[in-house]
Amino acid sequence: MPWFVPARALGMAGTAAPSERIVLGAIGIGPRGRHDLECLIAEKDVQFVAICDVQRSRRQAVKDMADAKYGNRDCTPYRDMFDLLARPDIDAVLIATGDHWHTLGSILAAKAGKDVYSEKPCGLTIGQCQALDDTMRRYSRVFQAGTQRRNVPNFQFAIYLAQSGKLGKIHTMHASSYRPQVRFDWLPAEPQPDPDECDWERWLGPSPWRPYNRQYVSGGWRGHYDFDSGATILDWAAHTVDLCQWANRADDTTPLEFEPTPANITARYANGVKLVIDFLDDAFGNRDPQYRTFTGTCPVRFEGDEGWIETGDSGEIVTHPESLKSVLKQFTRMAGTDAAAHTRNFLDCVKTRSLTACNSRVMRYSHIACHAAATAWMLNRKLAFDPVKEEFVSDEQANRMRNRAMREPWHS
Repeated sequence: MPWFVPARALGMAGTAAPSERIVLGAIGIGPRGRHDLECLIAEKDVQFVAICDVQRSRRQAVKDMADAKYGNRDCTPYRDMFDLLARPDIDAVLIATGDHWHTLGSILAAKAGKDVYSEKPCGLTIGQCQALDDTMRRYSRVFQAGTQRRNVPNFQFAIYLAQSGKLGKIHTMHASSYRPQVRFDWLPAEPQPDPDECDWERWLGPSPWRPYNRQYVSGGWRGHYDFDSGATILDWAAHTVDLCQWANRADDTTPLEFEPTPANITARYANGVKLVIDFLDDAFGNRDPQYRTFTGTCPVRFEGDEGWIETGDSGEIVTHPESLKSVLKQFTRMAGTDAAAHTRNFLDCVKTRSLTACNSRVMRYSHIACHAAATAWMLNRKLAFDPVKEEFVSDEQANRMRNRAMREPWHS
């Protein structure tokens, strides 16, 4: 009898040939991770095959989504990430757990031979960011931090203007952040669920033990020191400080000093450029008078001797002088929260083994800058920082905060 080869096996009918497909798994998928995953599996060269989540309802929801897309029941749900990472057919993983699992999950994935797209913040401490970068480079893995605004056109245009000299010499950069907060209390203890419904021990992972409360696993972990990163500063500043680092051509360094005030944290680079991390009180806090107009969430502003530019997630661009906008010849509006171009950049680099836009080294320095700023805020004092040694100068207490112990047996 003649052999019939399905068109999809040859890369026809709008599909990629098996040799060109990236086989993907995902670990810890909530609302933000769901958006990332939808961007990834929309690409024709991605085959999504496995979901791991400690909450049964979440892993089932993702499996149902994948099975509906592919018209089969092939997506395998796991409660234990080690079972997913042990699969030799999986090329890459999306990690979108709570912040406290990002570093360890990424490191374990890299050691298992997987490339990694990790939601931000990628580490709870300076030490975790260092370990993550070191591991990715040691194992030659492709890594993309979920700071997707580097691949959004209006932010790219702002960076272009800042680096082109058209604003004159840059002297001040503004990066927005939520107003910091940190808490050390425990929520009231509640009956611990069956592990198959919600594996509380695995959800805690490397974090210190505390009793179960459903609010934690529903997103209420934010702001709690044991689970959150940098007094919530990195929730936005992981994006906005990252853009300022790029604008200042400072992807391989950090500011030298950080000084907190009630309204902001002011930092200074070796080249004299000032970075102001502005505290905004709500998601649309850029209506604050310190910003000239409404530009959406995560606004940044670059000021030079001859002009300035401000932009945010709305896609709006405000410049002074107005004539600077004429430089923009082609502009496709795209929300800063849209990860489609960023996930595509990751997939292309998985194939070519190139550096992503937000590779582990870029992440390392931008995250360390954020953590140093958060440490200054938590200690409520000005801190000097050595970008080469990646440590605070003559401040033992601040340097102890660069690391946290991991609860046994969770370690890299």
